[in-house]
Amino acid sequence: MKVTWYGHSGFRIETGDAQILIDPFLSGNPKWDGGWEDVADGVTHVLLTHGHDDHLGDAADILKKSGAMLVANFEVCMYLVGQGVDDGKINPGNFGGTVDCGGFTTTFVRADHSSSTQTGKGGNAYLGNPGGLVLHFPDEPTFYHMGDTDIFGDMALINELHKPEIGVVPIGDRFTMGGAVAAIACRRFFSFSKVIPCHYGTFPIIDQTADTFIEAMEGDGDSVLVPEIGKPFQL
Repeated sequence: MKVTWYGHSGFRIETGDAQILIDPFLSGNPKWDGGWEDVADGVTHVLLTHGHDDHLGDAADILKKSGAMLVANFEVCMYLVGQGVDDGKINPGNFGGTVDCGGFTTTFVRADHSSSTQTGKGGNAYLGNPGGLVLHFPDEPTFYHMGDTDIFGDMALINELHKPEIGVVPIGDRFTMGGAVAAIACRRFFSFSKVIPCHYGTFPIIDQTADTFIEAMEGDGDSVLVPEIGKPFQL
């Protein structure tokens, strides 16, 4: 499995015939100046954790150009259909549901956050439940992108049901868990072989580094992988 981080919560996963983008916030991302066109090349799936603009990002343009499958909650899917995305390419779900994505499955799990998009003049459109995404592959480690969330006790059930080996964990504070709390979530509820921190350093009002998280992981620090933005790595 080859993975690339584009800053914030945006990742590309390449495995088998699947080329997956998660939360492709590329245009307007202060940590990424490479645009979305090259990142979208060959993409087969776009997965979205929720509807905030720093997660929807360039999803509509990417989906229209690539013809990729959209995997998201129902409200986000319908919103993007309204933006011109092909309604024959959507694969909606919600908490507890698992959808077949062709070559892998995605399960929608809880996240403690919110989900909407700005509509102009101070308005917001409700875009369903925010969530995390658990990706199961036939011959690759189970990959859990938590989305934007605080810690919650039912993370123990997510681990019991799915036993994710790779965790993508928001650590930036203010809008998600901070690093110390994120470390408690990882250490108390999961047995990740690798933990990838995200949702930090993008904007001045959130934590700028992963230092607090790394320090709080203490003896489990070997499991923490802090990737370079735009540089692929293997899992």
